[in-house]
Amino acid sequence: MRARRRIVLAGAGLAAAALALTGCTAPADDAETLTVYVGRDEGLVGPLIERFEEETGIRVEARYAATPELTALLLEEGDRTPAEVFLSQDAGALGALADAGLVAEIPAELADLIPDGFTSQDDSWIGVTGRARVIAYDGEQLSEDEVPDTVDDLTGEEWSGEVAFAPGNASFQSFVTALRVLEGEEAAAAWVEGMAANDPELTENNLASLDLVNTGQAQLGLINHYYWFRQAAEVGAENMRAQLKFLPGDPGGIVNVTGAAILNDAADDDAARAFVEFLVSEEAQEYFVEETFEYPLLPGVDAPEGLPAIDTLLNPGLDLSDLDSVGESQQLLADNGLI
Repeated sequence: MRARRRIVLAGAGLAAAALALTGCTAPADDAETLTVYVGRDEGLVGPLIERFEEETGIRVEARYAATPELTALLLEEGDRTPAEVFLSQDAGALGALADAGLVAEIPAELADLIPDGFTSQDDSWIGVTGRARVIAYDGEQLSEDEVPDTVDDLTGEEWSGEVAFAPGNASFQSFVTALRVLEGEEAAAAWVEGMAANDPELTENNLASLDLVNTGQAQLGLINHYYWFRQAAEVGAENMRAQLKFLPGDPGGIVNVTGAAILNDAADDDAARAFVEFLVSEEAQEYFVEETFEYPLLPGVDAPEGLPAIDTLLNPGLDLSDLDSVGESQQLLADNGLI
């Protein structure tokens, strides 16, 4: 059966020390300019970039687009890219750029700030925040114990037409990549084929998937955890019809990370390193906790209230560096008519 595509309008340090802080409220007209490609929503990270500008006097020219789009652009531009830093929605995109030899090594004293398991093993990029994949479920139709403990069960007939997800989203594509890594190519292909045949609700983004569940139009949604927490903060958790189920140890419950890489031509650029250092500073990590409800990766910064400890969700069989074959996952989704 052909998958339905429903378009839903979602509701409502180190380098820095080398730069003299100006104390100005905005960069001067002749300020140093840093070009950053941002694969995250402008509403989420725009205010943080403004803080960086105010504190350093560096003007940031940010280009916003979906992470897969910017990754493809960076691979096409190669060493001709004007980008100096890439802030990615997921680790797989960063790994693909590292494999292509397009990124510089993160200075060890900066890379070592983030614990193993949440950043690259070769210092080609640095983890910034953690996001757990979860199943959102309709709390008025289902109890938690009726929700599958593994995404493998979602291809069952009982969930036909009842599962919403955003196949074009970088986090979903990284999940499919994790499925390929953890369960093998044949199992992953069978899952994608089964989901495509099970009449899923295809959306444009995670928030749209959550909205379908929260309004009773889908029983289940595959999303990142923080979308629920952000919406609950706005309307009150008691007013959320959608509830969350975490899947520790399952490919559908992986903890992926946002991360940043410095492009080759900016390897020795103080502004680029200052920006990356700012992203993993206590100030920025607390911003992500308070404003986006993501897991902080800097030790000593507390996670948002109500989240399970991040180390309880880690899949010991998964190395985030192995998510770099996202292109093969995109092809698998395309072959099955999902993107």
